[in-house]
Amino acid sequence: MAPTDFPPTPPAKPSILARREVASSQLFAIESLDLRFSNGAERTFERLKGKGRGAVMIIAMPDPDHVLLIHEYAAGFDDYALTLPKGLVDPGEDIVTAANRELMEECGMGARRIEPLIELSLAPNYMDHRMQVMLASDLYPKRLAGDEPEPLAVEAFPIEDISSLLAREDFHEARAIAALFIARDKLRSERDSESWW
Repeated sequence: MAPTDFPPTPPAKPSILARREVASSQLFAIESLDLRFSNGAERTFERLKGKGRGAVMIIAMPDPDHVLLIHEYAAGFDDYALTLPKGLVDPGEDIVTAANRELMEECGMGARRIEPLIELSLAPNYMDHRMQVMLASDLYPKRLAGDEPEPLAVEAFPIEDISSLLAREDFHEARAIAALFIARDKLRSERDSESWW
């Protein structure tokens, strides 16, 4: 099918005929949806739903050229992974406060400047999870006790050298990879516009 064969606008969202909770944990619920699409086709989809809490991921810049990465146990892989600091938004927190708290808990640093960068999703066909990526700078030492079961190793890495990160076996989280490329491009653009003037 050629790209021009696609309809100019997406069809209407499917109708939800029935909704059932299949399983539940402290953090997630699995929901089964019986759907009817605009063309009359009916299907059952399952989705993983969060329990109403947002999440943040932080690009923390201790200086203009480096980003902080953490080594943490990833239960899904039963191994340690290198990634960006991240966590859930606590009740009553906004995303900036949550990002600064997570940064203090996981990296032992606070940030005087935090700005939203982008919102990313993960596997939207079967998960409703969204992650707010935040860019943090003007860092200062500040540690808060968090819910981590062990101290996290923190590593400063050159943000211009993402390609060598991709060669590492312990760095593979898609959201962290996307966030780093987006942050690097934003920082490059800002530097280019400053040098232009």
